[in-house]
Amino acid sequence: MPIANLEIREGSWEALGAEATEIRRVVFIEEQGVSREEEWDGRDGDCHHFLALLAGRPVGTARLLPDAHIGRVAVLVEARGHGIGAALMRAAIEAARRHGHPGVALASQTHALPFYERLGFAAHGPEFLDAGIPHRNMRLSLTGE
Repeated sequence: MPIANLEIREGSWEALGAEATEIRRVVFIEEQGVSREEEWDGRDGDCHHFLALLAGRPVGTARLLPDAHIGRVAVLVEARGHGIGAALMRAAIEAARRHGHPGVALASQTHALPFYERLGFAAHGPEFLDAGIPHRNMRLSLTGE
C-alpha cells in the first residue's frame, strides 16, 4: 500500500548528498556508534542515491553501488515502521534492474534480516562484524533464477 505523502527521489550524490549525509549521520554515527571513517568510505560519488521524503521532509536514504550492492539504508527513528525502508529498497532494486544487473546484494545487520527476507533476499555465508555490528551477506536474483 502506498504511503501518503511519501516521495522517493533518485539521483547523484551531488543532488541528494546533503540530505542523505544528515540522515546517515544521525542513524549510523549517533544512533549506532559507527565511526565517521567507516561511514564515509569515499564511494558515494560513484553511487546512485535514493532519498525518501515524507511530507517533503527527508527521512530515509539508500545507495546503489556500481556493482549492484545496495547499502547505507537508513530511516530516521521517528519514521520507522511505515514502509519507508521497503519503498527505498524497491526503488534501489528497480534501478538495478533498469541498469541491467542480474541481481542485487547487500550486507544486512543481523537484526534486519527479516526485513530483507520479506523483500525476497536470501542470506548466505557466515555472520561477520562490520563497524562492530553483526552482519550477514544477502542476495536477490533479478532474473528469476
